[in-house]
Amino acid sequence: MYTDGALYLGLAGETRVTMPLNMCNRHGLIAGASGTGKTITMKVMAESFSDAGVPVFLCDVKGDVSGIAEPGAQSAGMEKRIDKFGLRTSFSYRGYPVSFWDIYQEKGHPVRCTVSDMGPDLLSRLLGLSPAQQGVLDIVFKIADDRGLLLLDMKDLRAMLGYVGEHREEFITTYGNISVQSLGAVVRSLLPLERQGGGLFFGEPDLDIRDWFRTAPDGRGVVNVLDCVKLVQNPALYASFLLWMLSELFEVLPEAGDLDKPKLVFFFDEAHMLFADAPKALVQKIEQVVKLIRSKGVGIYFVSQSPSDIPDSVLAQLSNRVQHALRAYTPAEQKAVKAAAQAFRENPAFKAADVIMELGVGEALVSVLDEEGVPGMVQRTAIVCPQSLMAPAQESTRRSALAGDGMEKYDKGVDSESAYEMLQEEQAQAKKQAALDAEREAFEKEKAAFEAQKAKEEEAARKKAEKEAEAQRKKLEKALEREEAQRQRAAERRKAQLERQLINTGAQVLRRGLLGTLFGGKK
Repeated sequence: MYTDGALYLGLAGETRVTMPLNMCNRHGLIAGASGTGKTITMKVMAESFSDAGVPVFLCDVKGDVSGIAEPGAQSAGMEKRIDKFGLRTSFSYRGYPVSFWDIYQEKGHPVRCTVSDMGPDLLSRLLGLSPAQQGVLDIVFKIADDRGLLLLDMKDLRAMLGYVGEHREEFITTYGNISVQSLGAVVRSLLPLERQGGGLFFGEPDLDIRDWFRTAPDGRGVVNVLDCVKLVQNPALYASFLLWMLSELFEVLPEAGDLDKPKLVFFFDEAHMLFADAPKALVQKIEQVVKLIRSKGVGIYFVSQSPSDIPDSVLAQLSNRVQHALRAYTPAEQKAVKAAAQAFRENPAFKAADVIMELGVGEALVSVLDEEGVPGMVQRTAIVCPQSLMAPAQESTRRSALAGDGMEKYDKGVDSESAYEMLQEEQAQAKKQAALDAEREAFEKEKAAFEAQKAKEEEAARKKAEKEAEAQRKKLEKALEREEAQRQRAAERRKAQLERQLINTGAQVLRRGLLGTLFGGKK
């Protein structure tokens, strides 16, 4: 509960334990064994932040955090706790302004980011790529940028990887070596991410993280609840989301310095799931965020079963701590209890290591920063009760919240023209051009064959005509020869006849002459 510029967390005996609002961006830890009240403490703090006008982000791992949207249920036990904590005049059963989100698009507005927003660096670290493989992915993104190919969703990235693989020889001289093996490794590394739902996370419209910095009309901060029941079972996708979200915070938020209250508070429930087998890149990014984001006005709170679940580099940055009961049955658990106790500023009234194992449900050891930023002495504290429902919200409540929070712009996915469509079009054009080229080539071949056949037929016709002409010529020559022979024979006959005539005529003349002479002489 928020009151007098501080979060009222509970009672240590008769003393109120509060956390100054201006120290809430120093980050914190809520730890304790299963069933000891961690989720209730988280809801109490989230309600207090909302009442103070601070937007909140919650990871709902078990599904019960959603009940913050509904008023709590009145009961005899609750009435006793209200009186115990002195809340009779200020307490009211009420729900809080909630926006539900779900990467799987089942129980909330979709949460999306584009492949380009993720970028090759984060994506490479997320996928655990080697330096050589990361280099190839950098080249793929560079080629996409140079060619104006947008990388929005998974099919864009796959299409781009295939395109680069097909044309790698063309790109080597400009962009450097593109190993087929590295390309194949990148493609294979996408399979687990796609199988876990990466196709739903990468796309448009991409989330503007500033939409989580909203307040309701009544001034209360909006509580953004991300359904993680399914998400935490898919660590690759969960890590993808967190990497992107934390990176976006750095890009979007300006430096703010010390503020009277945080701009936004994040709660990561079941944080042990976040860090167990988490990519090194994620741990490094979280460490970076925890160290630097305070000055941007953002508080981060991890909720886990034991402080040992949190890497030491991150744990050292968590100044506000709420430690619920721990169980210590093994040497390792006993060591964890001792470490948890040593993290608190000692209270001479009790031994923290012993109290941790004695705490009842709803009790915790609490140590927070005072208004000057000094860690307070650890207090055994009974945590106040939440005003909202301590159970999952009804489906009708969820639907009502989804319809009335103004975030419907994210509900319908958009498949913009991007690398996949452009490469498909380019491929289609290439196929069309290839078909035209093949058709043109076939036509040219057919034309050449026709021309060859025509030439052949013309040659055959020419030869036939020549042959016929030659035959006609020879026939004519023979006819002429026959005529000439006939003429020659006729001429010879005439000549012979003439000669005979001449001979006969000469003979007659001669005969007459001789006779005349003979007979004339006798006269």
